Amino acid sequence: MIRVTRKYRLSASHRLHAATLTEDLNREIYGKCDNPYGHGHNYEVAVSVRGPLDQRSARVVNPATLDRLVEEQVLRPFDHRNLNAEVPEFQNTVPTTENLAAEIFRRLQTHWKSAFPGDGPALEKIRIAETPRNIFEVSEIHG
Repeated sequence: MIRVTRKYRLSASHRLHAATLTEDLNREIYGKCDNPYGHGHNYEVAVSVRGPLDQRSARVVNPATLDRLVEEQVLRPFDHRNLNAEVPEFQNTVPTTENLAAEIFRRLQTHWKSAFPGDGPALEKIRIAETPRNIFEVSEIHG
């Protein structure tokens, strides 16, 4: 098996604030990320796939096919968006980068077989660098 990782960039803003918590508790949990006006990040999203080499192409994954899937399921819905206000999945969920990574993984996994039918490559993990110090990885989701 060979792992291939392809990187993408997206910019988005969010406010970390749980409607079910008090203002004081939100400030305690989320600190400066609870700014009422939100804040933004230039995320680096890495999509890792694994599989054997295709005998015909000598590749694990067709990069153009992966790029199309990521464009449709990740970049169009999230890039240059206010996650709280413009992304339905975050209307009732705090758009932490953990939740963003899980949502990206879910979206790709849901549409994976239509892009890569048969015994194509498998989605292995999503890695998001929010900042140079904050990096998040998702390799499976539950629920």
